[in-house]
Amino acid sequence: MIVLALTGVLVLAIGGCVCVVWAARGGPRWVRGVAAVTLALGNVVRSGNRRRRVGGGGDDGGGDN
Repeated sequence: MIVLALTGVLVLAIGGCVCVVWAARGGPRWVRGVAAVTLALGNVVRSGNRRRRVGGGGDDGGGDN
């Protein structure tokens, strides 16, 4: 069941990427809408990763002392 869910997420992500490229080349209105949603979700995920990284305060694995 988990594999099926992950496969679905992967298909949606790939479809979103295809729509972003197609919209950049002047695709139909629905493609531009899907591309906008895909880019917005990407920004949300990226900002969440930045917050986690900045607020982590742990060892970053660097060897400089």
